[in-house]
Parts: sequence; C-alpha cells; structure tokens
Amino acid sequence: MSAATRAQILLVDDEPNILSTLAAILRQEGYAVSTASTVAEGLRLIGAQPFDALIADLNIGEPGDGFTVVSAMRRTHPHCVNFILTGYPAFESALQAIRNQVDDYLVKPANVIELVKSLETKLSSPRQPGAFTMQPLSDFLHDNSVQISERALAAMKSDSQLAAIPLTDEQRLDHLPGLLRGLVQQLQSSRPERPTRELLLEGARHGLIRRRQRYSQEMLVHDIRAVDTSIYETVQDGLLKLQLSRLIPDLRNVNSSLSMHLQESLRAFHESQN
Repeated sequence: MSAATRAQILLVDDEPNILSTLAAILRQEGYAVSTASTVAEGLRLIGAQPFDALIADLNIGEPGDGFTVVSAMRRTHPHCVNFILTGYPAFESALQAIRNQVDDYLVKPANVIELVKSLETKLSSPRQPGAFTMQPLSDFLHDNSVQISERALAAMKSDSQLAAIPLTDEQRLDHLPGLLRGLVQQLQSSRPERPTRELLLEGARHGLIRRRQRYSQEMLVHDIRAVDTSIYETVQDGLLKLQLSRLIPDLRNVNSSLSMHLQESLRAFHESQN
C-alpha cells in the first residue's frame, strides 16, 4: 500500500469549488480526504481523528484564520505536515507562516502536480516537531536556478520586442547560468555587497552577444528586467524556505549587481558599435 493510500488529509477552504475540486484530485491520487469549509468544522475534525497532512486556506471567513487551524493541528497532531493556500503570498503572511511552522506555502490557483509532489516528499519523511531548516539566499538561488530560468524565458517570450528576435531558447538564456553563478558566488563571498569580477565580465559578454543578435539597448534592459522579475517571483514563492536575517540586504545586493551587470552589458554593446 502506498504512502498516498495510507495518508489522511484534512482540506479546509471556504470556497466550495476549490474544496470539491482539490478533494477529488487528491482522492484520485490515493489520499483519504476529509473536508471542512469553516474553522469550527476544521477544529472539530482535528479533535475527532488523526491526520497526516493539513491543507488550509489562509483566509477562512476572516483574514489569517488558516493559522488558527494550523496551530490547532500542530498541538493535537504534532507530526502532521501543514500547508497554507493563499491567493497572494504577502511578506507579512509568510512571516506569520514561518512562526507557525507551516511546511509549505501554496499560491492559488495551486499547481496540483507541485502540491502532490510536495505532499509525497514531506509525507515520506515526516518532520520532527519544531525542526525547520532555512536556506540562505545564495543556496536558494542555486537550488532554484531551473525555475528562475523557466520564468525568465517565459517573460522574454511574452515581451513583444524580445520575441521578435528569432532565437532558440538556449540563445535567449545563454547569459543566465553565468549570471546566476556570479550572484551565488557574490553572496557567499566575504564582500557580498560587491559584484564579482566574473559577474561583470559576464555582463560585458552578454552585451557583445546581444549586439551580434541585433538587440537594441532598450531590449538589453528588458532582458535583465525579465531575470530580475523571475528571481523576485521565485523568492516570493519560497519565502518559507529562506533565512530572513539577511534576506533584505542580500536582495538589495542582488538588485545592485543586476544593475551593474546591465551597465557592463550596455557599455560593451555601445563600444562594439564604434
């Protein structure tokens, strides 16, 4: 019998369509699912039977009600893994989720494949009560480089000016591995506020390549903006996994380095015209 078949899931959401649809999908995956549409109903079920996982909307009737359900589940069933669903992962809500030791933070509409994958992973290795491991931003960028690249590529293809240049996906993302590697090395260095020489050289290389590919200087700006946005969106989705003590200064250093990378790209682009 699989872990999914044995696992008991409590799903709490005040939106009937989400409640019925997500419950049906999870049951198809082999999970035993109980549902509740109110905090009171969720608390009653928590007191009535054990659960392996909780998936609760952040706002059940009132803003932040989902944390009430999570707190009750943690007290009653400390080995249960807890997920929060929300329409927008506000930074303050993510901080509260960390304090409540939520195991994952899912943005509506939830990606069912990712949800099931996360459930399988966390249920196969149940967390010890109180145990939480947070990543520095450098490790997070390294581990999520594929997701950042996918988002950057999608942003480039949705930009009418960038999409007009006939390039392969590999050509559009040619500069990104070096850029991300440079950001990781910078954040891990003794001077994380200063971009590495390698990162600046990557910027110049990027400018020369884009010049040969008939980009304009304005398009270079769009290029880096796509990367910038993809990094911030990925960080926003993964706030629960990040060390917060240095997150703000590290993000400031990333932003500054992206600006300097762009400056080097524009300088090399301009000099190659002369």
